Amino acid sequence: MHKGKGMKFVGDSRISAERKPNASKDYSEYPGRTEAFWPNFLLKEWLAGSVFLVGFLCLTLAHPSPLEGVADPTDSAYIPLPDWYFLFLYELLKYEFAAGPYIIMGILVLPGIAFGALLLAPFLDNGPGRRPHQRPIAVTMMLLGLASVIWLTYTSAENVNWEERAEANKPIPPTEVEIDTEHPGYAIYENSCMSCHGGSLEGTAGPTLVGIDYTAEEIAQIAVDGIGTMPADQFTGTDEELEQLAEFIVTVNEEAK
Repeated sequence: MHKGKGMKFVGDSRISAERKPNASKDYSEYPGRTEAFWPNFLLKEWLAGSVFLVGFLCLTLAHPSPLEGVADPTDSAYIPLPDWYFLFLYELLKYEFAAGPYIIMGILVLPGIAFGALLLAPFLDNGPGRRPHQRPIAVTMMLLGLASVIWLTYTSAENVNWEERAEANKPIPPTEVEIDTEHPGYAIYENSCMSCHGGSLEGTAGPTLVGIDYTAEEIAQIAVDGIGTMPADQFTGTDEELEQLAEFIVTVNEEAK
């Protein structure tokens, strides 16, 4: 008991006069959650990550990403597409408010606002609860972003002929056939087709011509009318030269069988 100008101050012996630093919470009341972070918990995380990484590497080795043909600057009909995880941004640039004179909106402003909002979501909604209904701002922003990405990706993928692109992007098989340079159709092929289909018909900018199942008449029609990404009127020779060209390609394929 202390005296001071007529006032009495009573100290409580149950409260320590010394200030102690904040002690961490006692987790002994939560069974199974008292393991050490290092190395017990961290080792489990590393093992789980290693299993996922090994599985992912095996998947990439078993099914490698398809690569398209060599770029052909003369092919004005080719439409390049980004990888699937960027398709939603590609689709965004098709809208009027994000294209043309407003292209900056599509490539900088809108994506910047969207990704910036996701980064700020935890700070805008920093309540103590972790349930979705207790974090309405963060959950709403995340659902809105996820729905936008899914919708834009689906809309973009819906307008792509994936079967045609897969057919055009088949891996080029190694050719072991001998090219008869004395054949009358070889000189025509060299002038009209070699730049796209290669000196051994293995394919460069265009697909390979080895292993195709077309008759001479069908090959002649394709050379004139085109097929797939190959535009029409690529061959400008005479009918006799067209026939020799088709016979040359058929001969090469017969030797490859």
